[in-house]
Amino acid sequence: MINSYSTFTLNNQLTEEQKFFFNKYGFLHFKNFLDTHAIQSIIQASQQVQDKWLAEDVKKINGVPIKYGTDLDGSSIVQRFAFINQHHQTLSGLTLDPRFDALLELAGEGARLGTEEKDGMVFNHYVNGPDSKFTKMGWHTDGLRDIFYGQKLNPMLNVGIHLDTLDVKNGGLKILPGTHKQSIYQMLFRKKYFLDHKADPSEIAITPEAGDLTIHDGRLWHRVAQSEVTGEKSRRRVIYIPIIAGKYAPKNENSPTVFYQRFAGIVK
Repeated sequence: MINSYSTFTLNNQLTEEQKFFFNKYGFLHFKNFLDTHAIQSIIQASQQVQDKWLAEDVKKINGVPIKYGTDLDGSSIVQRFAFINQHHQTLSGLTLDPRFDALLELAGEGARLGTEEKDGMVFNHYVNGPDSKFTKMGWHTDGLRDIFYGQKLNPMLNVGIHLDTLDVKNGGLKILPGTHKQSIYQMLFRKKYFLDHKADPSEIAITPEAGDLTIHDGRLWHRVAQSEVTGEKSRRRVIYIPIIAGKYAPKNENSPTVFYQRFAGIVK
């Protein structure tokens, strides 16, 4: 159990200290991955994609449901984009940053950025307002989907790029360090998937500043806590990109909606 953790700088190669920390705890937090200009460019790109999807009433991208919600001023917004990298050059360009290559070795041989697999690059936009439909997410692991479909549990890591500065009151990502080494039984039954939002005595809060990058093992138990504040100070925007190993499984416009995504309404 750890109460605090070290942060690092991501370069083109991981250090032995960084690899040791990830192996032991299942996550890493890198400071200042993006500068202010890059952050604003990404937010503007997401707004352009949002305007287009709202105008066209887009329901799904490559079979993945799009989650819509209401902003603080009553306007409609996209609160969860899927495969957004395929819909704007700024976001597809972000995936070409050579520093991502340094992270691939954490997933082993054959690892790659999942820009065409799973849900692609996901852009989550949380805001805690009276009409928001996306403020938190219960305990889960990202490895359940492979188990559910009877597939081999292949390495999957989640890279998070944080676009807002947060503190503990803003809620955000909570993790149980070291649970990436748990048994399959613990992965299935330690928590009630997505329904359990209770704080865990062993959890730690990831509190990034705008521009930080985090990475966590998909087998790690984690949740997204609801902000304790409301209004503009509650706004949290974060990009997630999977790192995947195993058989290449791209999605396209004809891909079906997978079973577990039909329960997206659980996430409020």
